[in-house]
Amino acid sequence: MKRILTTPRPDWREQAQSLGFHFHTIDGEAYWDESAYYAFGLRQIEDDIEQPTQELHDMSMALVDEVVGSEELLTRLAIPTDYWDWIAASWRQREPHLYGRMDLAYDGRGPAKLYELNYDTPTSLYEAAYFQWLWLEQAIARGALGEGSDQYNRIQELLIETFATLSREKRIATPVHFAAVEDSIEDQGTVRYLRDCAEQAGVDTLELSIEGIGLSKEGWFTDGDDRVIKTLFKLYPLEWMFVEEYGPKLAASQVQLIEPAWKAILSNKGVLPLLWERHRDHPNLLEAHFEDAAAQTVELPAGWVRKPLFSREGANIELVSASGERLRSDGPYQDGPTIRQAHHPLPRFDGDDGAANYPLIGSWVVADQAAGMGIREDASPITQDTSRFMPHAIVED
Repeated sequence: MKRILTTPRPDWREQAQSLGFHFHTIDGEAYWDESAYYAFGLRQIEDDIEQPTQELHDMSMALVDEVVGSEELLTRLAIPTDYWDWIAASWRQREPHLYGRMDLAYDGRGPAKLYELNYDTPTSLYEAAYFQWLWLEQAIARGALGEGSDQYNRIQELLIETFATLSREKRIATPVHFAAVEDSIEDQGTVRYLRDCAEQAGVDTLELSIEGIGLSKEGWFTDGDDRVIKTLFKLYPLEWMFVEEYGPKLAASQVQLIEPAWKAILSNKGVLPLLWERHRDHPNLLEAHFEDAAAQTVELPAGWVRKPLFSREGANIELVSASGERLRSDGPYQDGPTIRQAHHPLPRFDGDDGAANYPLIGSWVVADQAAGMGIREDASPITQDTSRFMPHAIVED
């Protein structure tokens, strides 16, 4: 694993704009960054990223099956009791899911370590699935990468295939409504990309904002034209829906959600201690424990990270390194329940100017298949919403 400096394409911004990648720059700072790329060997990808991703995903799915039948575990995950039956029914009916991303720390040598699962509303999808593949093709064409270069990236192919399968097997009702928060450029871009994948698979679609969803007198969710929403892809957290006005109407509305209700379990940081309890000392897991009155007090090895169960984008993280260095990130999740996870530092790659760069691998799962990866890089050991997205390539060993 190497960080290799390279010359950006002179017209990449124009390409991004023309292709709908309007969040390539956020608040005046580059989000997409192709001034460098990360290079991997094929064995690193297949043995250290792809295979562990598949194993961790399978372990997580087995955990859902256990959690939905346990009031104790649902309580530990702080999931509201009013939604337990709805979540359990969603799982037992095997309501289909589309995608998820797990964040891994990997330095090219030791086993990748699971930081967390992002299985309800994962972003950084378009740039991982499409725009970095375009970068690869053009880098090969202009000679910046060798002809034998490749990328761990079947994300778009599997998204289209999954939509086609769900439609063919009539596991989703059409048209599928795609919704995100109206004023989030990144979320809107992600949703439009997924909608395009669905349409490439022959699925009829409609688009609306989360704020534009209504409720009929009969209890059906509707769009702005009073059409009943039968299947809703919503880039909006389930835990937010639970506490909002329409939350209590979800079960009775019979709307099919993508991601489904059972993803409320896997979008919760509490799965990390649950996985550790069931697979202690697994090479891809970090020791983790709940911080609550019911949990046994356990001393972690030197260095730990405190995470709220429901935090997003690296918010409200407290990190203490083995040497005692302490870092904190701000955010709105300071009052909720937390877990504590053993600290495993991200690798550090220094730039020519001496600035630190810390890459975090986002390993994608589509349906139930390991699918590809994207890399976000931060100047801090805590990856946040200000991180940069960096492309990657598999190069000849």
